[in-house]
Amino acid sequence: MSDHHKAVTRRLGLPPVSRFGRLAYAIALAVLALDQLSKFWVMTVLDLSHRAALQILPFFRLTFVDNPGVSFNLLRADTDVGRWLLVAFALAVVAVLAVWAHRAANLLTAVALGLMMGGAVGNNLVDRIRLGAVTDFLDFNPVFPWVFNVADSALNIGVGLLLLELFLSRKEVLAVTHD
Repeated sequence: MSDHHKAVTRRLGLPPVSRFGRLAYAIALAVLALDQLSKFWVMTVLDLSHRAALQILPFFRLTFVDNPGVSFNLLRADTDVGRWLLVAFALAVVAVLAVWAHRAANLLTAVALGLMMGGAVGNNLVDRIRLGAVTDFLDFNPVFPWVFNVADSALNIGVGLLLLELFLSRKEVLAVTHD
């Protein structure tokens, strides 16, 4: 950890970042990189925004969708005000997740928070600031009705892992209280 990082964490009153916290940050960076690289490939190499969907398997195609909405094109934010409100909200959420990750105490929490941070930064910050909307392209219709991307997947898996952890820890608490 650099001296600058140590000084910042002391000023914020945070303990030193845990080893699981470092893992969460690394996962977030990997998700962000994978998300942005996949979008670059879809938009630049495949030029999918200017062509019809590419059928890959009977249940999977690459389909370009410019999504100004929140998740799965819900809660549309078609105006600049809506866009920047979503960016501000995402910044607040990522800040809370980053502080939580800073002191992550186990592997499941670290993985979940890393996936969520990387997905939130990829979709709700980078895409909205740079493009004004989120680029979606993974289309599993009719198996799954919405078109989504790597960041959406990471966010949803991260939330699922946090729910799993909550369920598992609650089960442990119940087992201890019944003994």
